[in-house]
Amino acid sequence: MELIQQLVNGISLGSIYALIALGYTMVYGIVRLINFAHGDVFMVGSFVGFYAVTMLGVGFFPALLLAMASCAVLGMIIERIAYKPLRNAARIAVLITAIGVSLLIEYVTIYLRGAQPEAYPSTLLPDRNLKLFGVVISSQSLFILGTSLVLMILLQFIVHRTKIGKAMRAVSHDAEAARLMGINVDNTISATFAIGSALAGAAGVIFGIYYTKIEPLMGILPGLKAFVAAVLGGIGIIPGAMVGGLLLGVIESLVSGLGYSLWRDGVAFVILILILIFRPAGLFGKNVREKV
Repeated sequence: MELIQQLVNGISLGSIYALIALGYTMVYGIVRLINFAHGDVFMVGSFVGFYAVTMLGVGFFPALLLAMASCAVLGMIIERIAYKPLRNAARIAVLITAIGVSLLIEYVTIYLRGAQPEAYPSTLLPDRNLKLFGVVISSQSLFILGTSLVLMILLQFIVHRTKIGKAMRAVSHDAEAARLMGINVDNTISATFAIGSALAGAAGVIFGIYYTKIEPLMGILPGLKAFVAAVLGGIGIIPGAMVGGLLLGVIESLVSGLGYSLWRDGVAFVILILILIFRPAGLFGKNVREKV
């Protein structure tokens, strides 16, 4: 029974990693860029949701939507100002820029509001213990998991059933050919950043409810773990990011459940090393150029 409870907790946590990892993998699939500022977009989403709840007095879903919209705009601004001018630059220049943008977001946030942590109201979502088949499961965990799954399904619909999704897949496969076919590559890349950032903003709000405490440097570790999840599933592959995030969350919860809670953060990077050694393309990857 304890195992089942840890699995439920792990899947709930993994769904947060998966939402963040989707942003990494979508951007990489389109422009072959590891956006290390993505974890800080997640942090901004968490604070937007917090202030929406505490200052505007809105509920969970309006706060979630406001955080997603704000992060989508932030993602497009980052892409247009920081990454678009470097599209044909050396990879190392873009990587250094991504790290610089990450630090800029963190310390601008600290300058604007200070470094003190905040706490999401515990009454935002009802938290009752449900007993299912003899296992006590938090209703909050189930709600968080359900919300994350809905967002992942919505992303799959956008990618496979909409015009912008088809454009994203075309640009991912061959940007120059897509341009010749009349697809606006710049707008498609901006839309990719917007969608990935919106998912990170949603993850920020969900994370704030799950862990309660938020602070300006909170995006570093979840951002790195989500990157590990994206690599684990196969960077550039959307289903891989989903599975990688869920798998990483389950592994972390099982490690904690076995009494090795001090190792729960380290285990993610052990997995990264093992994946890079034994299967660099990830669980869903192949030894060919990957597509979104």
